[in-house]
Amino acid sequence: MSDPARKPRVGPVVSSAHLAASGLPELSEVEYALTMANHAFHRWITRCMDAAGAPGMAPLEVLILHLVNHRDRPKTLADIRLVLHIEDAHLVSYAVRKLAERALVTTARKGKEKTVAITPEGTALCARYAEVREALLVELAQETGFAPEEMSRLAALLRAISGSYDHAARAATTL
Repeated sequence: MSDPARKPRVGPVVSSAHLAASGLPELSEVEYALTMANHAFHRWITRCMDAAGAPGMAPLEVLILHLVNHRDRPKTLADIRLVLHIEDAHLVSYAVRKLAERALVTTARKGKEKTVAITPEGTALCARYAEVREALLVELAQETGFAPEEMSRLAALLRAISGSYDHAARAATTL
């Protein structure tokens, strides 16, 4: 009989045991956590935007709107793709078109490049989003007990591991 005081060991929390059975099962834990965090983040940013007054926006539209609002200067489509790490140009073009239809951004040309600028309506929406975010998310995040330095370290680790996935994706393309 097993000792009731002894907790059974639960293996790594993963979604694909066949991938965890590798030389680095912890990587599968990271991948599952990334999957959960990605979906939760996308759900959050769309619901936050709904609460800010712009229902029905896709996650990419929300991300692009905030990026275009960043530092209040126009961005090229190439800038947007680079900063958000998006390969497919048509995804960015489609999201920008949808934002322009809502009058949240405007587009123009700078030589051969298409540029995207925030409108006053877009700036106001980003401000409302920031208010909702502050009221609903920031306090919860602070209550987790993680020090701000730990959050910055986590962000740095995630950026670093994204480079590993990029490198592996390039290698996989050559196979």
